[in-house]
Amino acid sequence: MWNVVAVLGVLVCVAGFQQQYFRVVPRSLRVQEGSEAVLECAVANLAGQVQWAKDGFALGFSSVIPGYPRYTMFGDRRHGVYNLRIVNVTLEDDAEYQCQVGPAQMHKVIRANASLSVISPPTAVEITNHPPNSKIEVKQGETVALECMVKNSKPAAKIVWYRGNVEFKGDKVSKEDVKEIESPNGNPKMTRYTTISRVKFEATSDDDYADFTCEARHEALQRDSPMRSTVQLSVLYPPGAPYIEGYAEGETVRRGQSLELVCRSRGGNPPAQLIWYKNGEQIRMAYRTSGRMSENVLSFKADASDNKARYTCEAKNIMISNTLKAEIDLTVLFAPSHVTISGPSEARVGDPVPLSCSTAPSNPAADIKWLVLGKHHKEASNRTVISPEGGWITTSNITVVVEPNRRSIVVVCHGINAQLTENVVATHTINVLYPPSAPMITGYIPGTTLAAGTVQKLSCISSGGNPLATLTWFKNDKKIHAVTKTTDKSVSSEISIFTNVTDNQAQYRCEATNSATEIPLFETVTLNVHFAPEAVKVRAEPEELKPGIEATLYCDAASSNPPATLTWWRDGIPVQGLPMQLKKGLHGGTVSTIELKLNITKDLNGAVYTCQAMNEVLQRSVHDALALKVLYAPIFDETTPDTTVGVENEPLIIVLRADGNPGSITYTWTKDGLPITQSSYSTSNERILSEGSMLNITRLSRHDAGVYTCEAVNSQGAAIANISVSVHYPASIKFVGQSAIVNPNEDAVLSCTATGNPLTSEHIKWERKGQMLDSKHVTFDPKNFTSHLQILKATRDDVGDYSCVVDNGIGNKAKQDVMLVVKFKPEMDSSPSLVKSASNVGQVGRLTCKCKAAPAPNFTWSKNGAKLPVNTSTKYFAEFHKIDAITYASVLLVNDVTSSDYGSFECGARNDLGFSTTSVKLDITSAPDQVISMMVTNVTHNTVTLEWVPGFDGGLPSWYRIRYRKIYDESYKYEDVLPKNATTYTIGGLERNTDYVFSVMAINKIGQSKYRPDDTKATTLTSSEVGELNVVPTEFVETGDMSKSVTLYVTCSGALLVLLNAAFIACFILKRRSRRLKEQAGQSSKSATIEMYAPSSYNDTMTGETLSSVSEKSETYSQDDGDDRQPPPIPEVPSMPNRHMLSQQTDAYLMDEQGLVIPPPLDYPPPNYAVYEGDHARTLPHPHRHKDISGHNTLGRSAGKQNYAPAPSPMPPLDGSYYNMASDRYLSYPPLISEYLHQQQTGRTPTPPQQYGPQPVPKPHLMNGGVPGGSPSHVASPPLSYGLDALDRQSSGGTLRRQRLDKMAVPPPDVTVLHQGNCAQHPQLPQTPAPVKQPQSILKDPSRHKYGNQYGSPISSSTPQNSNSSQILTVQNLTSDVPQYGTIRKEKKQNVTIDESYNKRSETHVV
Repeated sequence: MWNVVAVLGVLVCVAGFQQQYFRVVPRSLRVQEGSEAVLECAVANLAGQVQWAKDGFALGFSSVIPGYPRYTMFGDRRHGVYNLRIVNVTLEDDAEYQCQVGPAQMHKVIRANASLSVISPPTAVEITNHPPNSKIEVKQGETVALECMVKNSKPAAKIVWYRGNVEFKGDKVSKEDVKEIESPNGNPKMTRYTTISRVKFEATSDDDYADFTCEARHEALQRDSPMRSTVQLSVLYPPGAPYIEGYAEGETVRRGQSLELVCRSRGGNPPAQLIWYKNGEQIRMAYRTSGRMSENVLSFKADASDNKARYTCEAKNIMISNTLKAEIDLTVLFAPSHVTISGPSEARVGDPVPLSCSTAPSNPAADIKWLVLGKHHKEASNRTVISPEGGWITTSNITVVVEPNRRSIVVVCHGINAQLTENVVATHTINVLYPPSAPMITGYIPGTTLAAGTVQKLSCISSGGNPLATLTWFKNDKKIHAVTKTTDKSVSSEISIFTNVTDNQAQYRCEATNSATEIPLFETVTLNVHFAPEAVKVRAEPEELKPGIEATLYCDAASSNPPATLTWWRDGIPVQGLPMQLKKGLHGGTVSTIELKLNITKDLNGAVYTCQAMNEVLQRSVHDALALKVLYAPIFDETTPDTTVGVENEPLIIVLRADGNPGSITYTWTKDGLPITQSSYSTSNERILSEGSMLNITRLSRHDAGVYTCEAVNSQGAAIANISVSVHYPASIKFVGQSAIVNPNEDAVLSCTATGNPLTSEHIKWERKGQMLDSKHVTFDPKNFTSHLQILKATRDDVGDYSCVVDNGIGNKAKQDVMLVVKFKPEMDSSPSLVKSASNVGQVGRLTCKCKAAPAPNFTWSKNGAKLPVNTSTKYFAEFHKIDAITYASVLLVNDVTSSDYGSFECGARNDLGFSTTSVKLDITSAPDQVISMMVTNVTHNTVTLEWVPGFDGGLPSWYRIRYRKIYDESYKYEDVLPKNATTYTIGGLERNTDYVFSVMAINKIGQSKYRPDDTKATTLTSSEVGELNVVPTEFVETGDMSKSVTLYVTCSGALLVLLNAAFIACFILKRRSRRLKEQAGQSSKSATIEMYAPSSYNDTMTGETLSSVSEKSETYSQDDGDDRQPPPIPEVPSMPNRHMLSQQTDAYLMDEQGLVIPPPLDYPPPNYAVYEGDHARTLPHPHRHKDISGHNTLGRSAGKQNYAPAPSPMPPLDGSYYNMASDRYLSYPPLISEYLHQQQTGRTPTPPQQYGPQPVPKPHLMNGGVPGGSPSHVASPPLSYGLDALDRQSSGGTLRRQRLDKMAVPPPDVTVLHQGNCAQHPQLPQTPAPVKQPQSILKDPSRHKYGNQYGSPISSSTPQNSNSSQILTVQNLTSDVPQYGTIRKEKKQNVTIDESYNKRSETHVV
């Protein structure tokens, strides 16, 4: 039963089950490349999973298909929609796609296929070798072949050809060719197709301007925007025949009528070129075209030449070889333009006169009519001929007989063109001729004599005649100009004669003629004229004159009437010549000649002889002069010197003068037979040049001295001149020396050999500083130019340098020292720098012993009375040095110095005359000794040059620092001396006419010496001109010196001003001192204030202005922002115990309302604590690179106008000890690091510094934090260790003031004394100091912010807060080797770390 029920249930289920099937079957698509394709697929009763396959490759079930970023499967699973979207379709997507549904339970797999065809339009269509819209030029009848390519389409495109807008078909279009274009990757689906089609036809004229278009047909292209490429044909073909418009054959044209002939030619490519010709001659080429038609328009006015003229129009282009023509012949009617009468215009009575009248060309021919004396003349013969210019010419001839009693006959000719009714007229006049009367001359009476140079007028008159007579004047048959005047019945002609020699016996003739005279009528007159000779000529025979010959001078005068008188002259003096000779001359005159005999000498060269020709009647004369040219050889000027002198290195020019004729003289210069280069052939390196008679030595050398020869040559001979040149040159010393070392009381001789020109005994002098030498003891040897100085009975006092001075007045004088040596026993040098020597343990000690002796001494070294084994052991070595002729030195080298080697060593020196000893002390290295002396060597308006003698250098290389100030200033300025080993220095930037005092101290790695007292004074000059050195050493510089040259009135006035100023200054100082006392009293409850005073005996102080001036005015202490020089390093040192610090709330240096800074005096750099071998100097951090925790820079702050200056630490005590105020013992100075480390390692608390009070010091106020009162100034100072014993040092206290200590011990200038507590009481300080917080910074003057500020450079320190010891931070930037402070950082583990800081890196290492 139950089985049946189960079977029935199954059957019921099976009967209700429906398989999955495609509700929407995928359809094949055809899409264009680049578009989007969607293949639809929808499944009903979906049970399995759906995916798409491409060409059998399953794309997966995910909607995002891996590897196919453009493929997406989208739809709705609930409705069984699984469409495949492909975006940006490419040819790769052309494939067979299948929508697959997988099996599920009882559902079977179902599949449906659909193909995707991708079409791609062509990329380009082009006519091969022809760009789009280009023009193709062919000739008519040529075959045209065009090829069209449609590229890269799928499937292949179709090509259609068009001619114009009409499709081009038929056999002229070839079958299309299709080429497959494979893809670069070889994918066959990416294959594209290029279609090629060709057309071929024969070009005709109808194809001209035709467009041929290739069009691509493709299903991917839109019909309204087809792809096309078009070209245009330009077919070359012949033009059409030309034709003429504007004139018809047989048409009549009148002369002057405007014609316009138009020639046209249609067709032709290129358009025809049209040219007009007239009777075969080209007349117009300009034509215009429009399309394929050419046109040439000829416009003109018709004239006679156009009658029967043939006008031709020719057409041609490149397509024809023979021109095409069109022709017309013109007919033009015209009247004659004129008539012309020809025939004689003069005739006698009764003469027949033939006349002819001719017309100009006329069409038709013209008729001629005659009028004679107003009557028609019918007896005429006419003739007509054709004119070559067109038309006809008519000619008519008549004869007219001259009737008596008529002066003229008028004849008229008429030319008539009957057809045009035009008439032209010509007139002709015939004059009747009569002869004139004979001419008559007036104005001169025959036989009269005229003087040459006068004006004579002659007049000729003739009357009657027709026409009136023409008058012509002749002089000796030569026609001359005349002025003619005419009246009705007569004519006159006048000439003006300016008489001259040619007028004497000249015949003047006047002729009268007219047309009626066959032979001229004339009259003559002959003139008589007196004239002087026009010229006189002087000549010499022979022409070439030389001394010793006889010459004749001839003087020939020109013709004269009456004869001229000749005379000779020389330099205004008459000279008698030979008798005068006469002969007949021109123009009826007489020629005169005279001679003069001369004996030729050289002196006659240039002599001028003058000949005078005088006409006695006219009192006129002429002259001629002849300058004699006598040829002779050159002769040098007698004034030429035989010698000349020049100075070496200066130019020398010698100019000679030679006289000769001819004056073209060639000069040749030689020396010692060798020619000297001429300037025209010289190079730039030539010193000696010749230029004609000039010898030019551009830079004279002593070797140029000698004899120079100049030879002068001309055509007549030669001459020679010798010039001796002496060269002066500065004197110099060749040798100085002593003949031999002499014994005392013997004569000694010093010699000095010199060279120079000139050089005599007067030019060599002997000198000795501080001693006058007797010239009697000086001898001179002129042969070898040696001067000898004899010292009689020479002694030890005569030993020393003697100077040989040679000066011959040229250049600078020469000076050379020679030492006179007389034997004497050794004299030891005990200068401070030699009696001490310093070296540390383990080093090599170097002791120097120096002495003067002659002869050389032998040195011995001993200690404690025992001679040392010098050079015989490894302990002691000695070096022997000869410094000069009498100075010797022995250097003892002590190897591996131990403590037992310290002490005095005895140095002995012995020679033949005695024995001397001295002591040299060997000690450990120390600070240098004070400079021994100082002096001013030069002063200008803004500089002072100083020189000093150094003391002992402490065994180390030392350098120097100069301190200076104005004499009445309290503050100093400082400069470090460079180079370091210099002992002279120039201070610049000083004010004019100002008193300054100067001091100097020495510095080495360990420390520095005291400054010298301010006892060196100098006053700068008023102007920049070189002036007298104004140096006044003074012991007390407060008192100014007055010039002795000042008048009494000025002295009194100056004294009064000084007193007034002193009173004012005293009041100011008292007021300031009282104010300070009040301030100090008001601060008694606070931490004690440390004040430092200037370490000099004159209570000098250092102000804020001075600090500022150190940077602003001293190059040594300031650097610009852009200066990259390495700041001077500062050696690392341990912090010193028991150094004292200011209260961090104390405004120690602030004045009240003025806001001025009054820092402690800044005279000395800080001491160097612990400088050892191997330690590296370090530089304090740069102030701008250390900021507090609030981000504000705690270095170099300012508030309002208040300026702060750092407080430098003065030098420690000079006794070599440093007293610890918290201990009862001395520490070595400088304190050793090993000792400090030992205290920490053994567990002992390092000796802390004593505090100023039992209360802890509050935290400092930061200015940038807004707390008023400014930033604190931290000052460090060593404890008092001068003048007090150990117990006093523990209990003494107080604050130093800037005032003189009258009743108490004055500390040395390099020590600042510090008293604990205040002035009122000195409480016993506790042994365990109260803890004190470390200062965060040391304030710095805001203006001192550069590396180069050598004083007061800030340093930032950081110390553990639980440390109960204060650390001293004292800053002073010096040169790289100057000892500086460092800082020691201490950790809780009591390990000491040396803080190494550089200004350049500006980092603070906090341990």
